[in-house]
Amino acid sequence: MKLLKERIIRDGKCLEGGILKVDSFINHQMDPLLMKAMADEFVKRFAGDKIDKIVTIEASGIAPAIMVGYLLNLPVVFAKKKIPSTMANILHTKVFSFTKGREYDICVSGEYLNKGDRILFIDDFLANGNAAKGIIDLAKQAEAEIVGMGFLIEKAFQDGGDYLRNVGVRVESLARIKSLSDCKIEFVSEL
Repeated sequence: MKLLKERIIRDGKCLEGGILKVDSFINHQMDPLLMKAMADEFVKRFAGDKIDKIVTIEASGIAPAIMVGYLLNLPVVFAKKKIPSTMANILHTKVFSFTKGREYDICVSGEYLNKGDRILFIDDFLANGNAAKGIIDLAKQAEAEIVGMGFLIEKAFQDGGDYLRNVGVRVESLARIKSLSDCKIEFVSEL
């Protein structure tokens, strides 16, 4: 997606260790016009699919997921990183966060992720695929089906995208980063 790539080049910050900071427009301060444009692109890409729910994981996936849910008139469910004492019928799994350097218990209520649900997972980044793997596990527990996964930014130099594609998950990434070596942002060339 040209608009997102231009914004990454203009306002993204590359840090040592393969870290791309987009907190000035995606995951801290948010640009709602860019968020809408990205959601429009996901709606276009998944237009032919029957989807019942949008699913994400807190916190950075919530804004794009809400926008996609709004445009598709579908409920949005986000996996929580702490198990609330008030939640019943808990589905949970463990996810390692590369950014935070720690493991989380993520959970959703079985009231909101149901058998037969056709879900679209939306998140900000795809790197090693740990969040996506956690959502796959939660969907399996609920006997729900993953229609596809949409990511704003994919770090194609890490193995998450390859893993998901190899296990048969449809992955749509709006910007695919080939390399962040020497803090230079290089995109995968799309045909």
